[in-house]
Amino acid sequence: MPFSFRTELSIPPQNRRLTLHTPVFTAGSCFAEVMGQKIQHYKVPTLVNPFGTIFNPVSLFTLLQAALQSPPTFTGELVQREELWLAYDFHSSFAAPSGPELLMRIQQAITQSHNFLKQADTLVLTFGTAVGYIHKASNQLVANCHKIPQSQFQKRLLAISQIVASFNSFYAVLQQVNPNARIVLTVSPVRHLKETIEGNSVSKSILRVACQELQERYAEVNYFPAYELLLDDLRDYRFYKPDLIHPTEVAEDYIWEKFKTAYFDQDFQQFTEKWDKIRQALAHKPFHPESVNHQQFLKKLLNQLEELNTKVDCRSEISAVKKQLIAG
Repeated sequence: MPFSFRTELSIPPQNRRLTLHTPVFTAGSCFAEVMGQKIQHYKVPTLVNPFGTIFNPVSLFTLLQAALQSPPTFTGELVQREELWLAYDFHSSFAAPSGPELLMRIQQAITQSHNFLKQADTLVLTFGTAVGYIHKASNQLVANCHKIPQSQFQKRLLAISQIVASFNSFYAVLQQVNPNARIVLTVSPVRHLKETIEGNSVSKSILRVACQELQERYAEVNYFPAYELLLDDLRDYRFYKPDLIHPTEVAEDYIWEKFKTAYFDQDFQQFTEKWDKIRQALAHKPFHPESVNHQQFLKKLLNQLEELNTKVDCRSEISAVKKQLIAG
């Protein structure tokens, strides 16, 4: 009997497949950004983490529900830290020198999200942690403490029932705005070791059970096992960056390939192979850019891009290649 030193996780192909032109919305933890950028890389219409990184699911659902209102409305609390204004409901990338300027940025983000969510086919929502922080003065859960003194917050572990109830509220509004939208839930494989190893295990377990409950409750909600692919399939510290917290690019690519195979149609799979070769060609830096060989290489590349331009928008790449061609 041969030995097996790895348990590969096989994910069955989905009946409802994404295409090259299917709008995809991703939001949540930093892993949502990783996956969203990979989808976006292949020219799929994608809106990636429009609120910035949001780690806990309840804060994420609150923002999504606000974006789905007509008109989309933000009613959260602002805070001034040193010379910047920030919002407790948003990532610290949303910062401005004045409250009105910050509110304008926030309104732009939720309006953009509103318009995209109305026509999105699939929402990929990634949960990072079940640990939440309650702002004592307002008794409200915050998405980000923004390095405000910890004495102003109470740390709390979110309950599964709280996560499910928050999702139910958001999903009811989503079905009114976009009844055909599908939701793919994932638990981020990024380790939250600041909560301790034991705390991270409890947190991820809560998130995983919440995903299971929601998947069983709703036909158009399913779970993609990004967490299990790293923890149980790859299962090796070689697939973590030196901080032993974040997955390496190799691990991210492995998880992406599993997602792509399960969720995208065959035409998209074929396109990605062509596009990877084209991107590699575009990144090529010749020693002699004016040589006959390189100019022929560019003309061939231009023809390939113009052919693909009938399927996706390749105008920026076509322009970049034309600038390198010598007239005549």
